[in-house]
Amino acid sequence: MKLTVRAPATLANLGPGFDCLALAVDLANEFTVDTRAEAGVEIEGEGADELPRDASNLVLHSIAHLAGAVGGSLPEFALRCTNHIPVQRGLGSSASAVVGGLLLGDRLLGAELSPGRLLEVAASLEGHADNVAACLGGGLALAYLSNEGWRAERLEPSPELTPVILVPLGERVATEDARRALPRWVPLADASFNLGRAALAVLALTRRPDLLVEALEDRLHQPHRLPLMPATKTLFEDLRRAGFPVAVAGSGPSIVAFEQGGRGVPGVGPGWRVLRPAVDYAGAIVVESPD
Repeated sequence: MKLTVRAPATLANLGPGFDCLALAVDLANEFTVDTRAEAGVEIEGEGADELPRDASNLVLHSIAHLAGAVGGSLPEFALRCTNHIPVQRGLGSSASAVVGGLLLGDRLLGAELSPGRLLEVAASLEGHADNVAACLGGGLALAYLSNEGWRAERLEPSPELTPVILVPLGERVATEDARRALPRWVPLADASFNLGRAALAVLALTRRPDLLVEALEDRLHQPHRLPLMPATKTLFEDLRRAGFPVAVAGSGPSIVAFEQGGRGVPGVGPGWRVLRPAVDYAGAIVVESPD
């Protein structure tokens, strides 16, 4: 059996949508397992020189975790990772690996888990559900914690969304460091501000992109994380002053801006990688090779 999963990058948090809003974009990692090949791990593309090739590899770990959860027995297989999502740049590379591993494991084990169950397992591995929900379902994901665990609703993004991802070449931020930068308590006024902006963001991202400049304003996480990434902070502030809707991508240091009204994001100079992926509407997909 030879299976390939294509799992897209995701832009989480999206201004006021901390841990609840994420958008899938058409930039993806591909993970292939081959049960007829000699066991081992190949990695090419982003992170090839730094990602592990042993059992700690996140794709392998996710496959093994699922096998333990459902009580199944895995065949031996070779794993090949072809990575296009930059690592530790806030673009959901770990969510892609988790989702890819779970979908591969589900097919190898014949578990046929429901989308809701896959989300629960993915969120338990990733630590939060927004990235994995968007990666699984595509489009715009609205994740929320219910009494029964994480749930998500898929929303249809506006066809007018034109995201531009700006990736700093010289900065990285580990998710753990970004989490530690957040305050334990926030003023009631800031919480109220973000509630209004989060509701506005849902409207702006689905039907009214003309509202995005104000809709992406945030007081809960971006002001505390931007000082960890000086180059990102400078560009973020420059783009906001120029009137572009802008948000930190995930926990950073990449940022996403949205082009509007025929105005393109200006050149940002050396030290930045500029990506213009379309919105991904399909989410992660599994393909079985006939050979």
